[in-house]
Amino acid sequence: NQTQVTEFVLLGFSHSQPFLFALFLTIYVATLLGNCAILSLVSLDPHLHSPMYFFLSHLSCLDLCYSSVTVPKILANTLRPQATISRGGCLAQAFFLMWCAGAECALLALMALDRCAAVCRPLHYAQALRPSSCAAAAASCWLWGLLDAAMHTLLAARLSFCGAARLQHIFCDVPPLLGAACGDTRPNELALHVSSVFVGLGPFVLVVMSYLCILATILGMPLATSRRKAFSTCSAHLLAVTVYFVTANLNYNRPSSGYSPAADVLVSALYCIVTPMLNPLIYSLSNQEVCRALRKVV
Repeated sequence: NQTQVTEFVLLGFSHSQPFLFALFLTIYVATLLGNCAILSLVSLDPHLHSPMYFFLSHLSCLDLCYSSVTVPKILANTLRPQATISRGGCLAQAFFLMWCAGAECALLALMALDRCAAVCRPLHYAQALRPSSCAAAAASCWLWGLLDAAMHTLLAARLSFCGAARLQHIFCDVPPLLGAACGDTRPNELALHVSSVFVGLGPFVLVVMSYLCILATILGMPLATSRRKAFSTCSAHLLAVTVYFVTANLNYNRPSSGYSPAADVLVSALYCIVTPMLNPLIYSLSNQEVCRALRKVV
């Protein structure tokens, strides 16, 4: 009963939903404005020409890619009687989504190491993080995500589907594809678990170790003002890391029984759609340098 599937039906939309169109459009516009503002501020303000804000600009690029991979197609499907996506479009969407996910995990770990170097070894900071070193490190994050996405996409392209391919989702991602496949998905599941360890857990461990070093250094500072200043440089990144890794873990490390369809859509929407909108808000509201640069530009 295996057929050559050319199109997937997305069951996350029961029918045309103008309210969801307005909601997702608002989130998408806010994401574009917020991340473009971060990119513009980092480019225009010389005080933000430092490794921390160089990596932040790459984070904004990733968030723009995240939203642009999923939200435009979601917007189109909210106004259609039946939400569909072609097989090629589905694989492409999953590829770019996994690319952004892998790259962002590595980039957040890199930003944690940057904050650790700034707080724990301030005298060696400028020498250790030269512009060429920062560019190479950022390129490595993008390449890391690309290799991870290529592996998952090649494995997903080999999946077979029986009858009408229906995805209990609002966009294409690896877990919904595995749920709809009727062939052997063990290689895909194994790759997903291995990727969760190396691409997800590995960077998270680096983040935790970096912040333990930062915490130890801050507690050893003699003055309360110094401790407050050191922690303020890390608070925005720590909040962004927490939001991202919690939602990513809920999305890719699901319980064996799975989520209900509504919960599944909600978790993925938080991970891929809402989080890219929150990052600019976190950095603009929690970071005094970004606020000063914004006031200066305005």
